[in-house]
Amino acid sequence: MSEEKKYTPEEANKYMVDSMLFVPRMFKVINEVNPKAGVTFADFYNSMWADGALSRKVKELIFMAGGVGYCSPRCIVHVYPAVKAGATVEEVFEAAAIGMMLGGFVPAGPGIPYAFEYAYKCVQLAQKIQAGEPWEYLPAPKWDHGVY
Repeated sequence: MSEEKKYTPEEANKYMVDSMLFVPRMFKVINEVNPKAGVTFADFYNSMWADGALSRKVKELIFMAGGVGYCSPRCIVHVYPAVKAGATVEEVFEAAAIGMMLGGFVPAGPGIPYAFEYAYKCVQLAQKIQAGEPWEYLPAPKWDHGVY
């Protein structure tokens, strides 16, 4: 049996960027304690998001649109790997607009006006990412169950 590679936190973060195009915020913390968890998650993630019948870009846009539809600030981070996979601001806008409509038509959905705020945030993020500017999709955690 071969010996398993031990990863440093920095190597796990790089592995995630190489595999997933980004490091989710929680894995920046998890990788400090258990880098293998980040590598394992990246392998799982890539098994679902890698190019297949649908491109990675389209899959990331779909997930981002779902985040818009359900007003999930943590899900709209998928705008970042979508842009890194080649999505344009226009494509982000169209996917976010579909998510906005979803928010208005699903049972107990948040409604179009609320989902619009998330759609708008996705477009702003895409513009900043493409321009190489600093960006943030939500404030840093305050340890208050994600309420801000």
